[in-house]
Amino acid sequence: MENIIKDIESRFQVSDYVQQRPELAYATVKKELAIALITHLKDIEGFTHFVLLTAVDWLEENKFQLTYILNHPDKKVDLGIRVFIDRANPIMDSAHHLWEQVATYQRELKEMFGIDFPGSPRVDEDFILEGWDDIPPYRRDFDTLQYSRDTYFPREGRSTNDPAEHMKKKLYPDEEK
Repeated sequence: MENIIKDIESRFQVSDYVQQRPELAYATVKKELAIALITHLKDIEGFTHFVLLTAVDWLEENKFQLTYILNHPDKKVDLGIRVFIDRANPIMDSAHHLWEQVATYQRELKEMFGIDFPGSPRVDEDFILEGWDDIPPYRRDFDTLQYSRDTYFPREGRSTNDPAEHMKKKLYPDEEK
């Protein structure tokens, strides 16, 4: 892994390399170089298995972090490529041409975070949230409590319990409070 990292650091200006475990490392690359780096890792370095694509909403920094996790089946190592994109204009180049299943992840991220991947198949179609017309629900500024209050109504006979007290009663029913 060390030789691969040295190579991509010089070619793609990779930064913030972290070896989390012997078989898992992360590195950060600029948005403009991300797809070229991922293509290089697949075609040249042997990271032929796409594991997943996920996002994190860094609201305070006005950024989204995308993480592409790639697997090298022969070396049995994973490499996470992190990319930061502007939260106000969340657009990222598509990687669906490298692995077909990437389109599914991109479609989910479009719906849940509002991150667009122009050119990705079916990216503008509903994924899970049919008819959703609010801000994307995985954005940290989405108010789930308010959404719940506005959408659902309280039912009679329901009560709210403190989870810690509930579990204590279930696990230790003979103990007094």
